Amino acid sequence: MYRPATAQRLAGRLSGPVLGPGDEGYAAEVTGFNRALRHRPAMVLGARNATEVRKAVAFAAETGLPTAVQATGHGPSRVTEGTGLLVNTRRMTGVTVDPATRVARAGAGARWHQVVDAAAVHGLAPLSGSSPLVGVVGYTLGGGLALLSRAYGFAADHVTAVDIVTPDGLPRTATARRHPDLFWALRGGQGNFGVVTALEFGLVPVTRLYGGGLFFPGDSAAEVLHAWRSWTESVPEETASSLALLRMPDQRPVPPFLRGGLVVHVRVAHLGPGDEGERLVRPLRAVAPTLADTLRVMPYTRFADIHDDQAFPHPYDERSAMLRELGPDAVDDLLRLAGPGSGCTDAVVELRHMGGALGRPAAVPGAVDHRDALYCLTTRGLPGGRPEHVVDGMAHRGTGRSHLNFLSGPGTARPAHRGYPPAGYARLGEIKARYDPENLFRFNHNISPRVRAAERPA
Repeated sequence: MYRPATAQRLAGRLSGPVLGPGDEGYAAEVTGFNRALRHRPAMVLGARNATEVRKAVAFAAETGLPTAVQATGHGPSRVTEGTGLLVNTRRMTGVTVDPATRVARAGAGARWHQVVDAAAVHGLAPLSGSSPLVGVVGYTLGGGLALLSRAYGFAADHVTAVDIVTPDGLPRTATARRHPDLFWALRGGQGNFGVVTALEFGLVPVTRLYGGGLFFPGDSAAEVLHAWRSWTESVPEETASSLALLRMPDQRPVPPFLRGGLVVHVRVAHLGPGDEGERLVRPLRAVAPTLADTLRVMPYTRFADIHDDQAFPHPYDERSAMLRELGPDAVDDLLRLAGPGSGCTDAVVELRHMGGALGRPAAVPGAVDHRDALYCLTTRGLPGGRPEHVVDGMAHRGTGRSHLNFLSGPGTARPAHRGYPPAGYARLGEIKARYDPENLFRFNHNISPRVRAAERPA
C-alpha cells in the first residue's frame, strides 16, 4: 500500500509496524481506552523495544515531526490531527522484580496488574492506583495517587530510575545522581520530556489488606457524606478511602443494584488485620442500611475489587480539583452540586482522602505537588455534559490546582500550569527548554519551553 515518503523512510529503520491512515491496523493502533479522544497522526509506530523508540524519536527530531506517545490511552488531553508521529508503546510490557532490593522494573507498556502479580510472588506490592488496566508509566509520571498513598506517598516518590529517549533521539537514564534536573521533572511532569521506555521503582512489603466497599442508596447521601468526612479526620495513615456518588446507566454489565439511580459508594483500603478494619468501619456501617457490603480481608492481588472501576473502553470527560479543606459547609456545597435532586449527570463524583504521607516531602524531591491538599475531587461523565460544573462549584474550597492524572477528554488540552505551583511550573519550563526547545512533545498537558537555553543537556 502507498505510504508517504517520510513513513517509508521510518518503516525502513524498524521491525515494528509503521502505519498511516487507511492502512489495516491503523485504527486499532491509535485508539486508546478513553474513546472520547482518538489520535489521528500522519503515521503511527507500534514500538517493540527501546531501540525502536530511539530510532523513531531520532527520526522525528531530524524531520521536525511533532510526536505523541500512547500506551493504554486512559488520559488523553490533546491528540494529533492529521499530522505528526504517534509512538505506541503497548507492546513493551516486560516486568521484573528484584526481591532483595524491593525494586521493580516495568516497560513502557506495562499495566499495573502485571506489576502487582509479579511483586506478590515475593510478598511485595507497588503503589498502584485503583484500576489494574492503567499503564504504569503514564500513571507514575503524573504523580500516581495510589491505594497505599496515605501510608507511603505518591507513586512518583518511589521512582529510582527512568530510562528515556529525549527529543534529540538520545537514550538516557535519569536518577537522583544522573541528569538530576530531568529526574526531578519526570516525576510529576508527565510526558513532556521524551518517551520513557522503562521505570524502576521501589515496592513495599504488603501482601494483604482489609478492603472493599459499602454501597448506600442515594437518599442517604447527606448522612453518609457527612459521616465519612468526619470519619476521615480520625483514621490512621494506614487507612485510605474515597467516597463516590455514582450514577450508572441502566444496562449490563452494571450490577442491578447500581443501575439507573444515585448510589453512594465508600471505598476502603486498610493496611491492618481484619478485626482492626472491622472496628474502623463500624461507624460507617451504622450510618444507614447498605445495598451491598464487600469489605473483607483480601490479598493485594485483588486490589481492583475495591473501586471496581469500569474495565471496558468507553468515552468520558474527566476533571479534578485539589481541595484544601472539607468542612461540613463544603459537604453541603457538594451535595447541592451533585447530590440528590441536583440535576448532576456525571457518572462519578468522587472525593479521595489524602493527607498522611501525601502531605510530607519526598525523600528525593520531584515535580509532583499537592502536598497541601487534604482531598482530591474528581468527576467523570459522558462528553457533552457539564464537566466543569461540580469542579468549578467547589473551586473556592481548593488549592487552585488540578491533579493532571484526572484531567482527560474533550476540552482538557490546556497548559499544564494548573497542575503545579508557580515556582514548580517555571522550573519545569526551563527544563523543557533544555531538553525539548522545539516542543516536539506537545500532545499532552503541555509544558511550554520557557527559556531558549543555549546549552543542550550533556
